[in-house]
Amino acid sequence: MGPPGVFRRRWQRLAIAAVIFCMVSLSIVSSREERHHVEPPTDLQTRHPLLWKHIHTSNVKGGDAKPNTIIEAAHLVMHLMNSTKSQLMSHSEIPLIVHQTWKNTQVDTWPELVSDSVEVWLEHSVNEPMAYFLWDDDGIYQFLDEFEPSFTARFAALPRMVEKSDVFRIMVVKYIGGIYGDVDTHPLRSPATWVEADDLEPWYDFETGSLYNSTKPVRAMFGIEADCPPESDTYWRMGYTNPVQLTQWALASAPGHPILSRFMDRLNNVLDEVAAHYGGNLSVPAAYEELYYLDPLTLTGPAAITEVAEDWLEDRVGLRWNALTGLYDNGKSKLVDDIMVLPITGFSPGRGVYGNMGSKPLDDHDARLQHLAQGSWKGFNMRVEFGKFCRTFLGLCKDWSKV
Repeated sequence: MGPPGVFRRRWQRLAIAAVIFCMVSLSIVSSREERHHVEPPTDLQTRHPLLWKHIHTSNVKGGDAKPNTIIEAAHLVMHLMNSTKSQLMSHSEIPLIVHQTWKNTQVDTWPELVSDSVEVWLEHSVNEPMAYFLWDDDGIYQFLDEFEPSFTARFAALPRMVEKSDVFRIMVVKYIGGIYGDVDTHPLRSPATWVEADDLEPWYDFETGSLYNSTKPVRAMFGIEADCPPESDTYWRMGYTNPVQLTQWALASAPGHPILSRFMDRLNNVLDEVAAHYGGNLSVPAAYEELYYLDPLTLTGPAAITEVAEDWLEDRVGLRWNALTGLYDNGKSKLVDDIMVLPITGFSPGRGVYGNMGSKPLDDHDARLQHLAQGSWKGFNMRVEFGKFCRTFLGLCKDWSKV
């Protein structure tokens, strides 16, 4: 134990920080208040014509018989993709199918940021063309009942909507394949071009001397959200679990990729452990409380998919995970087996000076997609916000909850 003066000074720093934090927290709360609006129909049709046509009304007549449900539409698209094999992302087996989720299709009630972003996705879908699916809450449960009915009750037992969203994006590309993007993202270039010949070039892990020169077509794609020196404390002070961490606001896969099954196996193992405490029943209040206590970032979020990918690629090809950093090669894409890992600029371009981590501008060719970070799932929590402040500015509170 150190001298009493050391601990006294540390807690003095915390106390001063708490005062400063409380002075600014009111403005944070104010900035996070949800703003609802209803956009007049004429404005909606003018500003977001594709939203108006394809989502808000969806009443196009004529032509072939239209599917009655989103599940029928999914099966039609899957049949088309299996029969033609033509509508694929370049150099890959990833079908050009876009999946997004929102709680409803009442577009006139959507936040403007969401409407603007989805409109851009629709523009690319129409111009490419690509299939586009917007899965609302009812559609998600239809999907579960069709593709994995045994998981429906477990899905319902997850206590947070963000956890349900995390799991659904994995499941929808596992069974249908395609590209998932949060509704606060939009593509900066056509998803059909997200893999180019330069992205497939061999690369070295200069620490181990290993050469990675896979010639397989890309069957899964992930982007990096955190890229920090592993020997430093930078990553955890910024709120990340891993120095090199994958993002989940966008990802892509061919249907049936084993890494997606491994993600679900990992989740089911955790759910099995919790259920075992309550006679196999996840629906009792005590099970809900235990699940709620778990960190969603490590249960279903970016830390979870990072752990799964790290284990999978180590098993398959002996990858040293931190070799994926782009800090020392100007941010190169890296193909490992059949998984493409984009540099931070791929799905997180245009970051500011603080927390840049090698992110290049929005107009850089490496930038595929912009994330506008609405963070609608995050409510305001004073302890969480103070923990963020404490980590960032004081280098303390490492193990405090981030949500």
